[in-house]
Amino acid sequence: MTTVSPDNLSAAAPLRLSVLDQSVAAAGRPQSDALRQTVALAAHCEALGYDRFWVSEHHGHPSIVGSAPEVLLAAIAMRTRRIRIGSAGVMLPHYASFKVAEQFRVLDALAPGRIDLGVGRAPGSDRRTAALLNPDLGAAERFAQQVAELRLWIDGQEMPPGHRGHGVQAHPQSDTAPALWMLGSSDYGAQVAGHFGLPYAFAWFITEGPGADQALALYRSTFKPSAVLARPQAVVCVWALAADTEDEAWRLFQSRERWRMDRNAGRLGPLLPPDEALRDYAPSERPERDGLRDRALVGTAAQVGEKLRALAARLQVDEVAVITWTHDPAAQRRSYELLAQEFGLAGAIA
Repeated sequence: MTTVSPDNLSAAAPLRLSVLDQSVAAAGRPQSDALRQTVALAAHCEALGYDRFWVSEHHGHPSIVGSAPEVLLAAIAMRTRRIRIGSAGVMLPHYASFKVAEQFRVLDALAPGRIDLGVGRAPGSDRRTAALLNPDLGAAERFAQQVAELRLWIDGQEMPPGHRGHGVQAHPQSDTAPALWMLGSSDYGAQVAGHFGLPYAFAWFITEGPGADQALALYRSTFKPSAVLARPQAVVCVWALAADTEDEAWRLFQSRERWRMDRNAGRLGPLLPPDEALRDYAPSERPERDGLRDRALVGTAAQVGEKLRALAARLQVDEVAVITWTHDPAAQRRSYELLAQEFGLAGAIA
């Protein structure tokens, strides 16, 4: 049976840092480089002392090319020894719960006691691509049932009598099991997490904040203690970037700023180098661009650290997962190094 530590909401608790990497394609380099860099980054972040390293799932996406988190996690498992690794997340309606349970039990056999299975209901793609993954577009309506099945299969428990999976187990069986997490950027995932007594990760980076307070409050108010979690445990996933100087941080941010503004206009593509990412924004675009900058967690390590601590205190979470996009992998690694030093992570001060 998986055991997850309860949430510590004390303001005095040190803030734990984790990583969510999305395998972002970079202009001028093969998409395969993004996957290899994700694996290398996982080993780097383990050495720095981060708590977890999660990877995402997207399909048919020219910018975010991590389409098979279970495969990527197997490679990461072979390059790491301590850090928890997991999905943020598996888009469950695309798949059979039993198959997902098997995949993550295999991962748990490769990295015993280190696997997080984060699941979500969103397609991680457009509607047409989602239909290619699963022609049953009504599958999302059965999401809560899938979560209930997944919980039993990953923990090696029996399906109830009358269920078509009664008597069937997900192999391999072992003394440990993946920890099931619920992901979301809306009230729905918060309610499912609360109902099943699961830990919950809010995707702040998707909404840039709106909905977070309401979703976390709903999660805590509806939380029912479970066999794996006695009290609510929440993580907020944010986009942040630190550099040695504030000017350099904002220069590097130009790559993501351009990508985000282009995405709002329906244009998706690989991440541009910062000096090629500059463009004139139309008057109608400037309020969104200015808002993006105002909300951005960008600057020196001390500046970003101050913003992360303030956000965590306001939301009453003791763990934040940081996503960082840069065109240059060295700049991304440096950002995680600087934050590790700012927060006194064990590997950064060894």
